[in-house]
Amino acid sequence: IQENVRNAFLNPIVTFITHLGDHGYLWIALLLVLLVIPKTRKAGLIGAATLLLTFLVNNQCIKPLVARTRPYEVIEGLTILIKKPGEFSFPSGHTATAFMTASMLHKEYGWRSPWLSIGGYTAAAVTGVSRICNNRHWLSDVVAGAVVGIGAVELGYFLTDLIFKEKHLYDRFEK
Repeated sequence: IQENVRNAFLNPIVTFITHLGDHGYLWIALLLVLLVIPKTRKAGLIGAATLLLTFLVNNQCIKPLVARTRPYEVIEGLTILIKKPGEFSFPSGHTATAFMTASMLHKEYGWRSPWLSIGGYTAAAVTGVSRICNNRHWLSDVVAGAVVGIGAVELGYFLTDLIFKEKHLYDRFEK
């Protein structure tokens, strides 16, 4: 990738995309917008819960357990475009949060327009590719991050259904 994809035109774009996911700021901002609007507050609450679940599973459980080194630490001659992170590589946290957000948007709003789903999953995939292009992650890190993000949403909705469906507090199926 370093020899075939990197160039003066793409490097700033890839770097910008990868920085959008730093510390989850973009996804947190989106969730705050959802929380402020009364009609989307439920989606914001579910999103915040799944973002927390994604962070805990990904960064607090799997990364320290697997302790995988990053590509630029293993392959001689690789350079990174952005500063070195302090965490391990597997799975990609940026990709996990991006796919968590895309999956949640698909579940909540995909029925309104397929373009919301397409846009969300495209942004998530581009985030994952940017992590590989920056030599921050292996392909398997990105795939695992996507699985963690989507899995967190599925678990979040499953638990929400169990907790609230019988108490008439959950109106996801009353469209």
